[in-house]
Amino acid sequence: MKIFSSQQMRMADEFTITSEKITSLELMERAATQIFALLHHRLQGAPIPIHIFCGIGNNGGDGLVISRLLVEHGYNVKTYIVNFSEYRSKDFLSNYDRLKEIAKEWPIQIKSEDGFPELQYEDMVIDAIFGIGLNRPLVPWVVSLIKHINASRSYKLSVDIPSGLYSDKAPDTTDGVIFADVTVTFQLPKLVFFLPQTGIYTQDIEVIDIGLDRNFLNQQQGIGVLINKNEVKPMYRPRHKFSHKGTYGHCILIGGSYGKIGSMVLATKAALRTGVGLATAHIPECGYDILQTAVPEAMVVTDDDDEIAEINLDSKPSAIGIGMGLGTSEKTIKAFGEFLKENKFPLVVDADGINILAKHPIYLKNLPEKTILTPHPKELERLIGKWKDDFDKIEKVKAFSKQYDCIIIIKGANTVTIYFDQLYVNNTGNPGMATAGSGDVLTGIITSLLAQGYNALQAAIFGVYLHGSSGDLAAQKLGFEGVMASDLINTIGKAFLELFKTQDPVPKSS
Repeated sequence: MKIFSSQQMRMADEFTITSEKITSLELMERAATQIFALLHHRLQGAPIPIHIFCGIGNNGGDGLVISRLLVEHGYNVKTYIVNFSEYRSKDFLSNYDRLKEIAKEWPIQIKSEDGFPELQYEDMVIDAIFGIGLNRPLVPWVVSLIKHINASRSYKLSVDIPSGLYSDKAPDTTDGVIFADVTVTFQLPKLVFFLPQTGIYTQDIEVIDIGLDRNFLNQQQGIGVLINKNEVKPMYRPRHKFSHKGTYGHCILIGGSYGKIGSMVLATKAALRTGVGLATAHIPECGYDILQTAVPEAMVVTDDDDEIAEINLDSKPSAIGIGMGLGTSEKTIKAFGEFLKENKFPLVVDADGINILAKHPIYLKNLPEKTILTPHPKELERLIGKWKDDFDKIEKVKAFSKQYDCIIIIKGANTVTIYFDQLYVNNTGNPGMATAGSGDVLTGIITSLLAQGYNALQAAIFGVYLHGSSGDLAAQKLGFEGVMASDLINTIGKAFLELFKTQDPVPKSS
């Protein structure tokens, strides 16, 4: 599913209005009617108090349509106009007049903190104050109104986007945004729903089709793609009857140091469980017995006693993963640098491999094209520098990706894979995966896919999806707190099977 910018969404509206020869007012009616239908289906006429807060732009116009339709169907509705400026959009004014014609009570005007209504825990609040076009800080009393709504603990539904969120930067103040229980968004999801600083403002997301022009939507690339089952299933490469282990590639995983051999056990097991034909672990001598015992299916090559001091490849692998538990001693750094000078095979770099690149940026020029980097947040900061917010972080990663022709995976609740200007936002995974070794498993999965012949971008996107899906399956059985990294490995096979089960809902929130 594509992710559009706010500008692209406005263009889609305009294109639809022109191509279908309808008015913007008719499109607003269509969109808001969809939200009403969703509400009516779930409420079934329940007499709960519904408070609708409408801004004075088109988002407020949506709220007025919802209010009118709820009133017409006998719901207990109070409508409030949040008068934060003198400007009124044309469609807002038209729907304001239409609501006044049928409502027993006219909308209540709010112009300051003196007009805030009393809200109860049992009430429903519909937030239609600001839409995706918000481009300036809120006036102080509107921030106070949002705080008042949040403090009520009423059930809150936001129309299209929680009010107070910008579409392209972090909010001015963390408590100046509606904390929505659900956001019903139009046509396509918004990037803000999936980033750490802004995704916290909505618990659930529902995307409703409002009939925007399909040709326009299909022709526009968008700023990103939300990765669900439908996006990864076409990437899957089926296994054939007359294949053999050589058909599915040979990956070499390089890493480990004294006390950190477990990371290599996890990565190697994950690679094999993901389907690679052959896997070799290149580790220090101290990990030999551990690897041979824990992963008897793998081959093991050893180096110096306690750390990697020299990397000589005796075979030609299909792909290499490096960095898990590697350490950053001088001997290891030198070995890593020499390895990058010689290596031409597809490469995944994780953990201490990324830390070494951050300390020695001269090594970056030796990365093979489309090398996949899998940093956690602190490793990413060492690599690209500090950022002011999530949007700035994305721009810095895009620039880094272009400079070094690499794919960067920003690990998190909705892991984002970035290659040049395109974002791939993963929609699997859960908080139980915030556990030691989870990243080592991801590296093993991606390296395995790369070795099997998936191209680098497919291996990254598909690998992240499988990793998250495995985590979801593990959490279903064990609960978030009970999940360990090894549990992810045990559910990789089932995650493949899940690809061919019934279609999953789109999207889900983190």
